Amino acid sequence: MAVGRIVGPHGIRGEIKVKILTDFPERFAPGSLLYLGEEDFQREVISSRPHRGMLLVKLSGLTDRTAVEGLRGKYLFIPREEAMPLEEDEYYEDELVGLVVETMEGELLGELVEIMWTGANEVYIVQGPRGEVLIPAIAQVVQEVDLETGVMRVALLPGLVDWE
Repeated sequence: MAVGRIVGPHGIRGEIKVKILTDFPERFAPGSLLYLGEEDFQREVISSRPHRGMLLVKLSGLTDRTAVEGLRGKYLFIPREEAMPLEEDEYYEDELVGLVVETMEGELLGELVEIMWTGANEVYIVQGPRGEVLIPAIAQVVQEVDLETGVMRVALLPGLVDWE
């Protein structure tokens, strides 16, 4: 699971600017282990500190600016089994993307292909037979998420889609 995205180098001693992608910034505490990129290459966090809404992170083995210059855009991961437990009716993004979305009446809306993160609530982007549908991730709309069957059932609010 991605917990951060490398924005670029910082300074000359191998620090990287990281955009935090987790609700648990303690993932970047010194001594923590993170995977760099999608390869199975683990690095230890040597230090981390806040900086302008991001973190400045020093990882083991990265000693200078040249070593981190090519890491821009790469992600920092943790193994799925180390994910923090969520509350009931909360899901990780990768559990939701790919679900089949249908109405409570059984009409197929399509596949959840992306989650848009907005200020108020997330919005699920669904691609299906009628094109793209934007579903607000709110309790009044999302009625059921069944990860075992891979189906999300929604109650469409009046005016949410204009198919009539």
